[in-house]
Amino acid sequence: MEFTSSSAMWLAMAILAITAALTKIALGGGRRRCLSESSDLTCKTPPPPPVVNCIALLGLLPALFRGDVPATMQQLYAKFGSVFTVSVAGLLKATFLVGPEVSAHFFQGLESEVSHGDLFEFTVPMFGKEVGHGVDNATRIEQGRFFAEALKPARLRIHVDPMVQEVEDYFAKWGQHGTVDLKHELEQLLLLISGRCLLGKEVMGTKFDEVCNLFRDIEGGVNLMSVFFPYTPLIPSNRRRDMARERLHAIFSDIHTSTHTSVWTGARLLTHEKFLAAAVDEQDQIVRKHGIINGRIVTDHYGFLMEMHMLHICIKETLRLHPPAPMIVRTALRQFTVRTREGHEYCVPAGHTMASPIVISNRVPYIYKDAHLYDPDRFGPRREEDKVGGKFSYTSFGGGRNSCVGENYAYMQIKAIWSHLLRNFELKLLSPFPKTDWSKLVPEPQGKVMVSYKRRQLLPTS
Repeated sequence: MEFTSSSAMWLAMAILAITAALTKIALGGGRRRCLSESSDLTCKTPPPPPVVNCIALLGLLPALFRGDVPATMQQLYAKFGSVFTVSVAGLLKATFLVGPEVSAHFFQGLESEVSHGDLFEFTVPMFGKEVGHGVDNATRIEQGRFFAEALKPARLRIHVDPMVQEVEDYFAKWGQHGTVDLKHELEQLLLLISGRCLLGKEVMGTKFDEVCNLFRDIEGGVNLMSVFFPYTPLIPSNRRRDMARERLHAIFSDIHTSTHTSVWTGARLLTHEKFLAAAVDEQDQIVRKHGIINGRIVTDHYGFLMEMHMLHICIKETLRLHPPAPMIVRTALRQFTVRTREGHEYCVPAGHTMASPIVISNRVPYIYKDAHLYDPDRFGPRREEDKVGGKFSYTSFGGGRNSCVGENYAYMQIKAIWSHLLRNFELKLLSPFPKTDWSKLVPEPQGKVMVSYKRRQLLPTS
């Protein structure tokens, strides 16, 4: 049976079990790598973190039944503080680190101290044994350098013109007015953008439908069941994933998260009139500044998009509230000490799974004022709450040695889409604000996101 979002009971059980499973996997990978002397060390002073046992976890079941993962984590944070260990049956343990003060080692520790372990084994059937976690660490680092080099700002410029062209061509097919599922439309568009940038216009022009179908089959393999049983052919989504991988040799890993962030950005803007108006006004000002309204042609789309500071912080605030990865997990290969904001010190033992719950760290109240509210101005020049909070206060794209190399590319894609939409259409959200589907490893807006549109007086970018 496939795991579905409609089953609250299975959702509660899966979230409880996944912590145990991830810890068990990490312990297996971490212990094999730990030096014998590290394994023998014990934490006498300072003490280990406070432990959340199974009895305490039972009190969280109501929130889990509602599918409210942030509320569950928030309860633990409020009760136990910024460092605590979840113990499953007293055997498997995962230590949670919340906030910038206790996150430095998690994000900056050396590979010999902090490791992914075997936690991402489930991605191997998706992407193949030749890339990512299907290869040894040295090869994976070299592959990472290749991607990082390709996505540096200087090289990113060459992708922006094709992005903008795909955006303009796609929305040119919309009528004067109508109703669309924003989630479906942006998924299609981002497939076109990534296909154009990664495969070329000629390939996508003849293979778009096939690529869309294959990608959906691979994306369907990203579910909780694939974490537990990544190789079994008994799960239908695993079989479809494997067949699609054999035919699709280029996997667009950025599409998954960029689509969701683009939809969340639209849903947030269309339910916050103040920031929607500010973003539209910024578009008008930039267009008039460059004289585009009089028919001039933009020759530097990269610079044009870089001027959109209001739109940038709107996207950034969306990512704070809806991070692509709600939690990042590592394995502690050696024990280490953390010091909390309150001055408490704890020793995290070697072999523990470490978890950084970004969905909570991005909402700590002593860094973010009214953290539950959508307020892009918190990143504006007069507040800059993330900078005031210090390093690792904002970790939607990870941090330290494990920062996402595609951050700038993702911002460019989303800016290219929403700058065009804001300039050229009046939009209205018809659906209720979407709930989060927490049954997916990459949480996404649940269901359709229906939007009505009406064309404005055209303000082109080229």
